[in-house]
Amino acid sequence: MEQDQTKNKETKVATMAEMAALGKQPEILFWVGCAGSFDDRAKKITKAFVSLLHKAGVSFAVLGTEESCTGDPAKRAGNEFLFQMQAAVNIQVLNGYGVQKIVTTCPHCFNTLKNEYPELGGEYEVVHHTQLLRDLIKEGRLQVEGGSFRGKRVTFHDPCYLGRANGVYEAPREIIRKIDAELVEMKNCKERGLCCGAGGAQMFKESEKGDQEVNIKRTGEAIEARPDVIAAGCPFCNTMMTDGVKNKEKEASIKVLDIAELLDGVADL
Repeated sequence: MEQDQTKNKETKVATMAEMAALGKQPEILFWVGCAGSFDDRAKKITKAFVSLLHKAGVSFAVLGTEESCTGDPAKRAGNEFLFQMQAAVNIQVLNGYGVQKIVTTCPHCFNTLKNEYPELGGEYEVVHHTQLLRDLIKEGRLQVEGGSFRGKRVTFHDPCYLGRANGVYEAPREIIRKIDAELVEMKNCKERGLCCGAGGAQMFKESEKGDQEVNIKRTGEAIEARPDVIAAGCPFCNTMMTDGVKNKEKEASIKVLDIAELLDGVADL
């Protein structure tokens, strides 16, 4: 039983193994991802999303210790052999449980599971958490009111693997509008969106030569929109934009929050 200190209540999340032992099949498998499992900041995104799934009454489970890295960093760094090894293990586990639908808060996991696992034998319906949350609101399973974000200026940073790689632009923006926030766009957004600087395994290597870090440039574009909140839909983007805000010494006036964190603050049971 995991204690959620931020809400002072216990949140129990079932594993696929526990569900299988009871002869049950969840509606959705929540693929947590490495960042959502181990990074302290990203864990808050995971908890916010789990809170929303509970509020919406969604039957879901996680793999727990049976979940491994999708292999995205290895593939982007050029190690195709390691990627296929990691993918093969995951596909064996997923197929063993008869998984049909997967949701993840990480666009890197989303892209890899959706577009690269099928040719290795992993055929699943894969959705990003902003898509699922948008649908839950439309279906009336999540009741949303503006709350503390009503009237706030929110700009959304498009993750590369969600936007340009998979064409998902509107789902997160629809959610921002639903919480009665004022959506303000950066000059480079959607198809013209600039990378946060973490993609392509860049998160895990030293910076290359140049006169400005990519995340600092991107944060500067966000600040030009004069937002109260920079919204993200990726744990890596969240980290890079947060570092950029700190570099610009704007922590006191600008928050960096995932779409799930925005929504969890205003969604009612």
